[in-house]
Amino acid sequence: MSWKLGPDSPPVYALEGAVAVAGRGVQWLRDQLKIIDAAPEVGDLAASVPDSGGVTFVPGFSGLLAPWWRSDARGALVGMTLQTSRGHIARAMLEGVAFQTVDVMRAMEQDIGHPIKAVKTDGGLTQCDLMMQIQADVMGSPVLRAKMPEATALGAAFAAGLHVGFYSGAEEIHEILKWHGGYTQFKPVTAAAEREAAVRRWHDAISRSLMDSAPPPLAAPGA
Repeated sequence: MSWKLGPDSPPVYALEGAVAVAGRGVQWLRDQLKIIDAAPEVGDLAASVPDSGGVTFVPGFSGLLAPWWRSDARGALVGMTLQTSRGHIARAMLEGVAFQTVDVMRAMEQDIGHPIKAVKTDGGLTQCDLMMQIQADVMGSPVLRAKMPEATALGAAFAAGLHVGFYSGAEEIHEILKWHGGYTQFKPVTAAAEREAAVRRWHDAISRSLMDSAPPPLAAPGA
């Protein structure tokens, strides 16, 4: 069960898929590689190149979680050449975060038996417009970024307010969100063939990040 807002409210269930490294990958670019001075700079650096130049970044620094569940995975930069720049590495990092989300979404689609039509996002990394556009492109579906970036904390506050009677009911919260909520939408612009080729490249990079020889269990789209 995901939540239940009061004893008389129906329970709401959800699927959860955790990844080990997302925003922490940007922190690694800042603190270890020193290619940016502050986390918000990653968007401008990644936007300085039109694409990742064939570079794929698997941020498996502490293994890969859902849906791979491979503790033997390690971080991997695949496809570098002498022309690879800081911008390519930064963009590949953002793509790596997006591809992890795609893997989780595809696993969820298999569980629920129908496609996911849109993805709602919030949090620090989602404030990067390029990150959200990359996510929409590799997902092939719209991404709706909450205008309130800390939507998780806001939801917890609303739930607590309902519990202690600060709010009269869910309808009052719906009215608040009607005026102060909302989303910014990012629509995919890449072709399906380009998107599927990118996901296959990502899965190939995952196979190279594993410490043993066993291939990844998840098939590429259309396989």
